Amino acid sequence: MSDHHTAGSATDVPAQAERILIVDDEPSMRTALMESVRRLGYDVQGAVDGADAVERVSLFRPWLVVTDLKMPRLGGLDLIKEIKRRSPQTLMVLMTAYGTVETAVEAMKYGASDYILKPFSTDLLERVIGNLKARGADASASSRSPIDQRSILTQDPGMARLLSTVEGVAASQATILINGESGTGKELLARFIHNRSPRAHRPFIAVNCAALPDGLLESELFGHERGAFTGAIVKKLGKFEMAHTGTLLLDEISEMNMGLQAKLLRVIQEREVDRVGGREPVSVNIRVIATTNRSLYHEVEQGRFREDLYYRLNVFPITVPPLRERSADIPLLARHFVAVSAARNSLPLPTVSAEASADTVGSGRL
Repeated sequence: MSDHHTAGSATDVPAQAERILIVDDEPSMRTALMESVRRLGYDVQGAVDGADAVERVSLFRPWLVVTDLKMPRLGGLDLIKEIKRRSPQTLMVLMTAYGTVETAVEAMKYGASDYILKPFSTDLLERVIGNLKARGADASASSRSPIDQRSILTQDPGMARLLSTVEGVAASQATILINGESGTGKELLARFIHNRSPRAHRPFIAVNCAALPDGLLESELFGHERGAFTGAIVKKLGKFEMAHTGTLLLDEISEMNMGLQAKLLRVIQEREVDRVGGREPVSVNIRVIATTNRSLYHEVEQGRFREDLYYRLNVFPITVPPLRERSADIPLLARHFVAVSAARNSLPLPTVSAEASADTVGSGRL
C-alpha cells in the first residue's frame, strides 16, 4: 500500500505547486523523506514503487516527484519516462547511489530535473526542492544547470570530509579562500558553496583575474560611468554590482595588481563600490569567494600581495587536493564524464575499462 489517503479523479484535482510525491520501496526512508517535505509546508504523499507512483500521479497530480532508482515492479528510470509521457509538466528528481551516476545522466536525458547522490541529508533534499521552486513550475532544460556544475563526485574519505565541512560554512556569510592546483575544481567548489548558501537563488558571478589586463579588470570589477575614459560611451555596471545579494568569485586572485588589491580591500571592508569616474559610492551586499593556485602567504612575504587583504580573504581557507592524491575517484569521474559526453551527443553509453580509468595522471578537472 502507498502512504496516502483516497483522492478524486485526475479531472477533479488540478496540478498544484504545493504537492510532492515521494517514491521509495523502503518504508523508513519514505517516511523520513515525507516528514522532511511536510515540514516545508508541502502536501506530500508516498508511493511504494514505480507502478504505485504512476497511479498516484494521475490522481494526486503532484508538482514534483522524488523517486528512488531501484524498486520492484517499476524502477526509477522507467518511472521518469512514463510520468514524462503522461504528465510532461511534472518535475522529477532521482535519488541514486554513487555507483549509478551513468543512470542518473540517463535520467536527465529522459527529463529529470535533478538527481541526488546517496547518502544525503534531508537538508540537501530541501535545498533541491527550493531550487526547483525558484526556477518556476515550468522549469525547462534550458534553465537547468549543466550536469557537471551541479555536484562534486567523490569516494575519497578526505574529500568527503572537506565537502561536509564546506556544507557547514556555506550557510554563513564568511569570506572563503580556496587554494589548489590548476584543474582541481576550485570554481566548481565555489559554485557548490554558493548553491548551498542562503544566496543560492541569487547571482553567482565569476571573474578570472588572470585573464584580463589591469585596466580592463578594474572596469570589469567596479564598473564605470559614461565618459569616464575614452570609449566609455555608456555607463557599465561592474561585477560587484552584478553580484549584488549573491556571490562574487575572484578566480586566481594572486594575479591582481597592488592597486586593484587596495580597491578590493575597501569593497570588502565597506561593502561599497566606487565606479570608475563615479561621484558617489554604490552599496553592495555580496559574499566573496577567492581562489588561488599559489600560496598567498608566500606572495605576501615576497611583497606581491597585501597582507591586510590576505587576512580579509583568509577568513575560512580551504585546500582542494589534486586528483592524483585521491586515486579512488578516478574510476568514478571517468564513468561520469563518459556518461555525460554520451548523453550530450546522443550516443550509446560505452564501458570504461579498469585500465582506462586508472591511466590518469595530474590533477584532473572535475
